Amino acid sequence: MTNPISDPAAPLAADPTREPARWDGLFGLLAAMDREIEQVYERSGATGMRSRFVLPIIRLAHEGPMTISELAASLGRTHSAISQTVAAMRREGLVASESGTDRRSQVLTLTDRAHALLPLLEAERRATNAVVADLDDEVGGGVVALTAALTQALERRSMTQRLDDRLSGLAGSGS
Repeated sequence: MTNPISDPAAPLAADPTREPARWDGLFGLLAAMDREIEQVYERSGATGMRSRFVLPIIRLAHEGPMTISELAASLGRTHSAISQTVAAMRREGLVASESGTDRRSQVLTLTDRAHALLPLLEAERRATNAVVADLDDEVGGGVVALTAALTQALERRSMTQRLDDRLSGLAGSGS
């Protein structure tokens, strides 16, 4: 039997996207919650505002201009993710940038529009944290407990290690 991992010409098995994954519900729920948060912005007149913009805006407001790398490190995100977020924020008129000292880096600053939205964004962030705490209490601390348990499990063996183990088992089963 051939294996698609070791042999790209091997026939494909059934489409794995047709099988529900255990975390589909969680991702769907988080996406729905994000959409509801964004409805708060829309009702408040903050058109084009996305929940992924909130932390960068608040951080820049409190800590001042930063490069994309500095902002990414400050938020514990990847450079790539923050770079994409900043590009979207720039399109919405929330950040401006100028060349940094080495000309390859961009120093980000908030626009007047972002500063005007800051009270709403900080209030929403605090309210969202309180609502999530209420939800966690309502379900008996399950959100915090699940997050802690998953974090501990992944500290014991990373997602990469777990994937490598599964994929090496698949690659060894072919031919």
